[in-house]
Amino acid sequence: MEFQQLKALLAAHGQEHVLRWWDEIGEAGREKLSREVEEIDWNDVSLSHIGANGARGAIAPIPGLSLREIEARRAEFDAAGVDAIRAGKLAAVLLAGGQGTRLGLNGPKGTCDIGITRPVYIFERLIRNLQDVTSRVGAYVPLLIMTSDLNDEATRAFFKEHDYFGYPAQEVYFFRQAMAPAMDENGKLLLAAKDGLALSPNGNGGWYASLVRAGLAEEMERRGVEWYNVFAVDNVLQRIADPVFLGATILSGMASGAKFVRKAYPEERVGVLCLEDGLPNVIEYYELSKELSELSDETGLVYSYGVILNYLFRADMLQRTYKDRLPVHAAHKKVPYLGDDGVFVKPEQENGYKFETLILDMVREAGTCLPFEVEREREFAPIKNKTGKDSVESARELLKKNGVEL
Repeated sequence: MEFQQLKALLAAHGQEHVLRWWDEIGEAGREKLSREVEEIDWNDVSLSHIGANGARGAIAPIPGLSLREIEARRAEFDAAGVDAIRAGKLAAVLLAGGQGTRLGLNGPKGTCDIGITRPVYIFERLIRNLQDVTSRVGAYVPLLIMTSDLNDEATRAFFKEHDYFGYPAQEVYFFRQAMAPAMDENGKLLLAAKDGLALSPNGNGGWYASLVRAGLAEEMERRGVEWYNVFAVDNVLQRIADPVFLGATILSGMASGAKFVRKAYPEERVGVLCLEDGLPNVIEYYELSKELSELSDETGLVYSYGVILNYLFRADMLQRTYKDRLPVHAAHKKVPYLGDDGVFVKPEQENGYKFETLILDMVREAGTCLPFEVEREREFAPIKNKTGKDSVESARELLKKNGVEL
């Protein structure tokens, strides 16, 4: 984009300050800054999103499949899922854009070594879980790995170094999550450097838009993919491309499915799958009232479906949702920035807004969702901390209980 076009674009949005150091940054810096401005979706980056998604509708329980019901129909569900996988109808999407900072790691979270007597990496465990299915079914599932600007190069190099842990390299696709610029509390774009905006990943709901942008949604459509199994990097016990889960969701006729564990206690910090104004939705633990979170009947907690970020989405629904746009959430954050004097500032309190879309909104946009219960000790070992709750330590204990040699 020519300078005058760039200047006019920024002026139209009241952001001319972005060009403050244009004369100092050189040709490479100008190209970088121009590219970042060109990629802004101005509909998504706006203070108008503050509080826009805060009001809650009428909350009600959602019908779902219990462990007992799943077991009774396991063979039927499994057969339907196996047929779909063999027919090439499923792709797996690994959300792996984060860094392992909280684990004391200077690199992608998935490269964290959780072994005791030998190296065992988070990425490795996820691949092994996927291979449990592909070996039994006799067909590979394309694995789409979403990285970020922070860890893309390191993630690709790690998989190549470890020969993709035995998974066929031609079945592994990497794509970068789109980034979104941050704004200060007056609606002005923040700069991270004289030649760059303060950017951050656009939320886990941005995975499909990023897939489209990379040309991989079109590639998967050519391959005949009808379902996407989306999962997070930090749960080393989760079952990926689970034929029983896939088959149950297909036979239900619903547009999405969500694995859940029963909440252990009302205050547990997991999102709850329920109905909101008649549509499926995930309510974050801090958004559910004390009254609803503690509500019980003869079976236990009424709102007990704790999601573990392992979803199935039907491809045709995603195409529609992508065109209709997901809600954008404005998160009040501490955003490091370059001050007007050219000095880099690390704020001690919230000073701006980051804009993101959330995967939980995809569940609502799908219109229908099948809640699918899994056993906590067999499928839920999140690694969010180095020690204590939901940590490397706790995940190791659960892995050992499931027969994994560490």
